[in-house]
Amino acid sequence: MPYPHVMSVAPIALNRATVLAWLETQVSPHRLAHILGVEVTAQALAPLHGLDPQAAAIAGLLHDLAKFFPPTRLLAMAQAEGIALDPVLEQAPHLLHAEISAVLAREQFQVQDPAILNAIRHHTLGCPGMPPLSCLIFVADAIEPQRGNDPILVALRQTSRTHLYQSVRQTCDMVFQHLLAQHKTIHPRLIETRNWALQWEKYGEK
Repeated sequence: MPYPHVMSVAPIALNRATVLAWLETQVSPHRLAHILGVEVTAQALAPLHGLDPQAAAIAGLLHDLAKFFPPTRLLAMAQAEGIALDPVLEQAPHLLHAEISAVLAREQFQVQDPAILNAIRHHTLGCPGMPPLSCLIFVADAIEPQRGNDPILVALRQTSRTHLYQSVRQTCDMVFQHLLAQHKTIHPRLIETRNWALQWEKYGEK
């Protein structure tokens, strides 16, 4: 299997204090703690997978910008951006917060790097064929310290240090278990992401 294309990531100027001040007005303290946990986790994991720690930290810091936007605003912004909506997204608009966070990163904070924007965009549902930075943020979102220390998370954190695609697959499995227990709908893209990562785990990852 060919390795997913890795876009070059040029350093960008991002005023972290400005982002934090904005987040403090938009998300709860608990969510802000989660965001900072993802930022730190992604930055720490990046060198282990040959990725830019600065880009990983930026994607982690910006990944949940739209987390607390109301459903009507998420849907309106998605339609304005031409984001394709399916029945699951229409019924559960909160799943759009990843896509809209990428829009805000671009418009509010002038982030133009496609790898960073895609990592933000993919952090909730993933995407088959997503590049390594997207995989990293997808996993970091699930394993950051605020998530707790149950045995599954502890094992997943260990896997994330050495096997990126296996950790993507395991993250999907963990999310599936939670959604099934809550009798919630699973978006098809998450299933496709899991199957893609499983193929990489079996045949593409050394």
